[in-house]
Amino acid sequence: MAITLPDWLLEYGYSLLDRGLVPDFVLRLTIRTLLRQRLGEIEHGSAAANHEAKMKFIEGVKAMDTIAIETKKANEQHYEVPTEFILTTLGPCAKYSSCLYPTGRETLAEAELAMLESYCVKAQLVDGMEILDLGCGWGSLSLFLAGKYPKSKITGLSNSNTQREYIMKTAKERGYDNLQILTGDVNVFDFPEGKTFDRIISIEMFEHMKNYEALMRKVSRWLHKERGLFFTHCFVNRTTAYHFIEDDGWMAKQFFSGGTMMSFDLLTYFQSDLTLERSWYVSGTHYSKTCEHWIQTQDAHKAAGIKHLREDAAAKGLDPDEAEKTFYRFRVFYMACSELFRFDGGDVWGVGHYLFRPKARE
Repeated sequence: MAITLPDWLLEYGYSLLDRGLVPDFVLRLTIRTLLRQRLGEIEHGSAAANHEAKMKFIEGVKAMDTIAIETKKANEQHYEVPTEFILTTLGPCAKYSSCLYPTGRETLAEAELAMLESYCVKAQLVDGMEILDLGCGWGSLSLFLAGKYPKSKITGLSNSNTQREYIMKTAKERGYDNLQILTGDVNVFDFPEGKTFDRIISIEMFEHMKNYEALMRKVSRWLHKERGLFFTHCFVNRTTAYHFIEDDGWMAKQFFSGGTMMSFDLLTYFQSDLTLERSWYVSGTHYSKTCEHWIQTQDAHKAAGIKHLREDAAAKGLDPDEAEKTFYRFRVFYMACSELFRFDGGDVWGVGHYLFRPKARE
């Protein structure tokens, strides 16, 4: 039976964790309790009721006026935090998404490369292609592809100016001249008419989206109709899609305003413009190991991380205490993600990989 924690206890706990005063073992036990509570909330009592809830979810997102909501908050929560701080928590590729641990013994650096290489295989990449990295983050994939495929032209699209600045600076340092990064809101951004790509790859961007029908239509317009393929990596729940809403707890409020937990099969309901060729389920244990490595890396660079956050707070005229709050919130975020993805051996929440091609011409 799931135990529901009272709101007053949760709020008191949140104030303590902002100061790093909650022991890890207490945090982890609390997170596991909240995960069981979440599973109870998304269970509707029967297969029929669960399916009906999924249909209502799909109808609801199809009816939305925009592809994404709360894009400004998503930037504030993840992508406009100081790059110098984020880099003290990630691996050398700055991959801010699940890595891959084929043997379970890989270092973070090895796991980053393993997942990046898996994208190349699954998306069937070859040198000379024109590739769009849709929602490129801090450039782990864009920079990797620019180095691996020197004859290809890589374009990254980000909603964050700080990410663009970092990626272009890094590309210049590495001598890459086949990479460009554009900034834009996917709700309104478009390429010039007729501009298409051989491959479009999107890594953990769809979780910030809502109207997948409109998004897939836009992706299909950007994809070459004969040789184009679209590959996406999304974190998912095995069976159930649900929204992150602000009054839904700490994670939704601090890190996923306007976000979506996709179900593994969700994109199969949005094939008006693209056809699913293949899908893969990657156990959540890989993401859990990734998050544990992020925690270890963040802890190892604590002094430098807080220093960068304090400098950023001072530049923005914020209370210096905001630096420590951000540091501990990210640490708890990584811990919460680790516990979520390792739940029930990685079989409840995990990662979905999907390969789509354009609809065959009538």
